[in-house]
Amino acid sequence: MKVFITGGTGFLGAALTEGLLGEGHSVTILSRSSQKGPLRMGLAYCAGNPTKSGPWQEEVSRHDVVINLAGASIFRPWNDKNKKAIRNSRILTTRNLVDAIGQAPENITLLSGSAVGYYGFRDDEALDENSPPGHDFLADVVEAWETEAKRAEQFGGRVVLCRIGVILGRDGGALSKMLSVFKWGLGSPLGSGNQWFSWISLHDLVTIFLFLLENKALSGPVNCTSPHPVTNREMTKALGKILHRPTILPPVPGFLIKGVLGEFSDVFVKGQKVLPGKLLQNGFVFTFPEIEAALAHLI
Repeated sequence: MKVFITGGTGFLGAALTEGLLGEGHSVTILSRSSQKGPLRMGLAYCAGNPTKSGPWQEEVSRHDVVINLAGASIFRPWNDKNKKAIRNSRILTTRNLVDAIGQAPENITLLSGSAVGYYGFRDDEALDENSPPGHDFLADVVEAWETEAKRAEQFGGRVVLCRIGVILGRDGGALSKMLSVFKWGLGSPLGSGNQWFSWISLHDLVTIFLFLLENKALSGPVNCTSPHPVTNREMTKALGKILHRPTILPPVPGFLIKGVLGEFSDVFVKGQKVLPGKLLQNGFVFTFPEIEAALAHLI
C-alpha cells in the first residue's frame, strides 16, 4: 500500500515508518522542513505545513492510507498560548487532511492518532471503547480532534481513531525522561501512587498500526494500550527493579507537583485505566503485555 504520514519523523512516526517499509509498503512523510531524510527505496518526502492548506494536499490523493500522528507536545506548561498550540496543531492538521481525502478519486483509509486522554481522569473505572468522554482540557481536545477525523467517513473512507496510551520505547518518549531520575536513585511514586498508568510498548504500537492497516473490518475508536495497565506505584516498583535502583523515597506530594506544573500536573497525579477491548476481541496478540517484561526488553 501507499501510505501518507504526518508526524513521520517523530518518536512514533519514525518507528512506524520502519515497520511499514519492512512490510513492503511505500511511505510518504509530510515534513515542514525542506531538508529531506535519507534516500531509501519506498520512502519519499513531501514539504508542507499540515496546519495550513497547500499543494501538499494534492499528494494525499495518490495514496491508499493516511496515518495522522501530528500534534504539538502536551508536555509543556498549559498556559493559554500552549493550550492553543496543543489544540490547533491537532484539529487544523486533521481538518486539512480530511479535506484532502475528500478530493481523492478513490476511498482512503484514515488511521488517526488520538489519545486515552479522551476518557478524562476516572479513578479506578475500567474504560473500553464504549466509555464516554471526560470533561477536562485534554478530553475536550481529543473529542474535537476525533470529530474532525470522523468527517472522512462522509467521503467513503474507513476511519480508525487510535487512542494511544503512554508510549514506552528506547531513546525517546516517557521512558527516557524517567530513566535519568531512577538511575540517580531518586525514583518514587507521584501523588498517591494509586493513579492508573495506561501504557503501550513502542514495538506493540507499531504492530497495532500494521494490524489495523490489514484488518479492514476494524473502524471507529481503538484503544492502543497494554491489556495490563498498572498504577503509578507499580510502575515505579517495576522500573526500580529492572534498574536495580531503590524506590524507597516517600511519594512526591500531589500539591507540590501542582504547585510547580499547575493544571498540567493532572497528567502525572491522575490517570485512567484503559483496556484494549477491540484489539483483544479481534485476535491481536501483544508481544509485551506485562510492564516488567516490556521494561526489561527496553532497558
